[in-house]
Amino acid sequence: MTEKIAVISGATGGIGAAVAKRLGQEGYTLILNGRDREKGLALVSQLQSDKVTAEFAAFDITNESEVNQSLQEIGEKYGHIDCVINNAGGLGGRSPIESMSTEFYRSVMALNMDSAFYLSRAAIPYLKKSDYGAIINNTSNAAWNGGGPGAGIYGVSKAAVHAFTRALAKELAPYGIRVNAVSPGTIDTPFHEQIKATKPEVFASWKNNILLNRLGQPEEVASVIAFLVSKDASFITAETIQIGGGQALGI
Repeated sequence: MTEKIAVISGATGGIGAAVAKRLGQEGYTLILNGRDREKGLALVSQLQSDKVTAEFAAFDITNESEVNQSLQEIGEKYGHIDCVINNAGGLGGRSPIESMSTEFYRSVMALNMDSAFYLSRAAIPYLKKSDYGAIINNTSNAAWNGGGPGAGIYGVSKAAVHAFTRALAKELAPYGIRVNAVSPGTIDTPFHEQIKATKPEVFASWKNNILLNRLGQPEEVASVIAFLVSKDASFITAETIQIGGGQALGI
């Protein structure tokens, strides 16, 4: 089996785009998913100009039937899937739990946890056909600290992803499929554009809580993910790798 197939959700910008570029350099054929079709197609065009085989798959990662249909089409087209990167996710807004609507609660859980569940579940039959299957989930420091103000449910959803990683690793180990997670700290991506533009002094101060005294770059997360899906990480499963420059120590 020579063609390596990677499916990446949330791939149109930030960490997802960096992962796509890195795995493209590693020789993967890329299936990129995201909500912004224009950005997705632009990234595909850029990757193709760099001689990377890539396509954009426009399905709603929180819609069970769309995920199932799309993954079936991908699996049948390529015959197998080698790695799934569950990168899609986000804060979804802020709300205190006391006044939180059920709709808001469900939307945050759907974006962060349901998406990883749907995509992983649909991909498993095709990962089993790989010589070296791997799933990487994207969690967060919020999984440990409960999230910032108004972001408690975001923290809950990411804690669920952390537990899901371990549960899935147990189930898939007999098939040689490894499941790990990355937990990025504060990474300089468009995710922080609003506060960067409106409160630059606050944004600049964030590095003071990081042991290495700087923010991370998307490429630094991508390099860890590239390692985790490679044969160099053949004896690593059920782990969550902190990528935060020591931010988790809470200095």
